[in-house]
Amino acid sequence: MRLRFAAVAALAIAIASFASDRILAAREPASSAAPAPWVELIVIDGSINPATASFIEDSLASADAGGASALVIELDTPGGLLTSAEKIVKDILAAPVPVIVYVAPSGAGAASAGTFITEAANVAAMAPGTTIGAAHPVEEGGEELKGVIGQKVENFTATFARTIAQQRGRNEDWIEQAVRRSVAIGEREALARNVVDIVAPDLPGLLAQATGRKVRVAGRTLTLALAGAAVRRARMTPGQQLLNTLADPNIVYLLLMAGLIGLYFEFAHPGVIFPGVAGAICLLLALASFQVLPVNLTGLLLIFLGTGLLIAEAFVASYGILGLGGVIAFIIGSLFLIDTSQTELVIDRDIIYGAAAGLTLVILGIGYLVARERRRRSTIGPEGLLGAVAEVREAIAPGAPGKVFVHGEIWRAVSTDALGPGARARVKSIDGLELQVQKLS
Repeated sequence: MRLRFAAVAALAIAIASFASDRILAAREPASSAAPAPWVELIVIDGSINPATASFIEDSLASADAGGASALVIELDTPGGLLTSAEKIVKDILAAPVPVIVYVAPSGAGAASAGTFITEAANVAAMAPGTTIGAAHPVEEGGEELKGVIGQKVENFTATFARTIAQQRGRNEDWIEQAVRRSVAIGEREALARNVVDIVAPDLPGLLAQATGRKVRVAGRTLTLALAGAAVRRARMTPGQQLLNTLADPNIVYLLLMAGLIGLYFEFAHPGVIFPGVAGAICLLLALASFQVLPVNLTGLLLIFLGTGLLIAEAFVASYGILGLGGVIAFIIGSLFLIDTSQTELVIDRDIIYGAAAGLTLVILGIGYLVARERRRRSTIGPEGLLGAVAEVREAIAPGAPGKVFVHGEIWRAVSTDALGPGARARVKSIDGLELQVQKLS
């Protein structure tokens, strides 16, 4: 009996062991299967600024933390701040995941700072009908940098560009010409001259063409396998979106003008409240944007000087000299407000001239209304009684005061004329609480 029990137990243990081995074998492929590839996509459509740099830095971190196979930057930019471009290039070159910069859609461009960002990518791509280049540094007002300073800035930018191209094995001579001569080319020529690696009509086509390419990431060589990869789009945070909006010099300029007009209106008409509050908010937003844009202090002071001269013109008889000087100072300050030696972004000239005309009309118009109101005789209080017509309620005789009704009130009154009840008299002067009246002829 004991032998039978031992045999049954041994058989049961053998069966359990065999089943366990089969279950583990069945589970092993599932646990070792590679996860489906995916890429993170961000879209940069506008200037290169600190908000853009922060967005790209955050996206690189999130792509790495989430296990993305690559970060794709869809780029369309007219340029921007060189300092922000340098930070972005530094982040891309040291990125923990492969970075693909895709100049798209058709009609887009990677100008100036955008050229450096595109060349820094592990894979540089362009859509049909796009352009790249025109990275020459300029000075305030958009003119070419000249002299020793201009040569230093140009040489530094050219060397910076060549270093990026050398790091990624692309055309060093062309990118130097893009800096020194503002050369720009289309996608076909860029591909032929080894400026970019791929020309693709859409993102799936780009990922398919990028598959199989070997790239260097964080000191190691990786082979891209992105064909059919899922695409997850990341967006800016609200703070980054606000900062990115404030990086537009035209919006900043309009905020500055709105702030000046609002505060002037509040000072001219105390108690209205809304223009003052709105003006203060606009002015603070404009001042906050000066941390993003390179602002020329001389230009800003000229704008404030011009505004002050226009305000003074409304109250001082200068025969137009203060007003003319204010308009000139305002326009010159507006033209120099953005330091274009550090960015290609400028304020639209039509906006400057329109704002100058509008601000002049508003300030002079409000000033005229304020001055007219101040010259107008008061219609309330004791001063408002002067010249008013009163009705005699209690007889008045020379040396004997009576009472009159004027402006809804009964006043004690004296007169050199004899006035009976119901007579009408005009108020000539006020002495304390007593009126001097005169019979109407």
